[in-house]
Amino acid sequence: MDEMSILMHVCTLVVKTLTFPLQLAELLGVCRLYKRVFPALMDRLSFAYNQKMSEKKREMFRDLMRFSSRDEPLRLLEVGCGSGANFQHYPSGCKITCTDPNAHFKDYLQKSMDKNDHLVYENFVVAPGEDLRVVEDNSMDVVVCTLVLCSVKNTPKVIQEVKRVLRPGGAFFFLEHVEADPSTWLYFFQHVFHPLMYYFVDGCETTRATWKHIEAAGFSDLQLRHFQAPVFSLIRPHIVGYGVK
Repeated sequence: MDEMSILMHVCTLVVKTLTFPLQLAELLGVCRLYKRVFPALMDRLSFAYNQKMSEKKREMFRDLMRFSSRDEPLRLLEVGCGSGANFQHYPSGCKITCTDPNAHFKDYLQKSMDKNDHLVYENFVVAPGEDLRVVEDNSMDVVVCTLVLCSVKNTPKVIQEVKRVLRPGGAFFFLEHVEADPSTWLYFFQHVFHPLMYYFVDGCETTRATWKHIEAAGFSDLQLRHFQAPVFSLIRPHIVGYGVK
């Protein structure tokens, strides 16, 4: 283990020690109260993120209609929809099903629905990405995840569920922040401040190599690329793309 790795582990231990009261609060269930206020925080953060990433999202979603079923409206499932920050980028007339594990997003989601009346909203389901049993097999043309796989409990299980609900030839679109290159100082700080991000951003982890799970999922065609987003430095490394079932 080199000196940088030793220093990283020592600093991470210090931060973990400082966040011990938060760890205890989570074990005691006190952090559940945060679930009520987190949607308000995310609504503001999503607005700022969307402004900086609007061009990237337009580029990402411009191919959605390629995956519609003949002349029928596009059937789209958004996993971890939050406050509906992506709705403005979806093509007119597509049918949207939304899922999120936090029921308290519903009021903010309704505001986005009212604002984006070019879409048809089928359902909002309170469910984790690992358990989408309310969505039928092979029923969706497109599944979308943006800034979701950083906080799910089991990334491979979520991707497995995504593939289950996609029809053959359907596509999984993703935009996620990921772990930096291990040779960089950003990697160092991502690991050191990981405990703070986890507790203050509702389980967000800055140290995930999410692309490895997507690459291992067995999509018939995978378009994935890494880029540096113009956002807060700890989440600057991003991946974007889509995988076809």
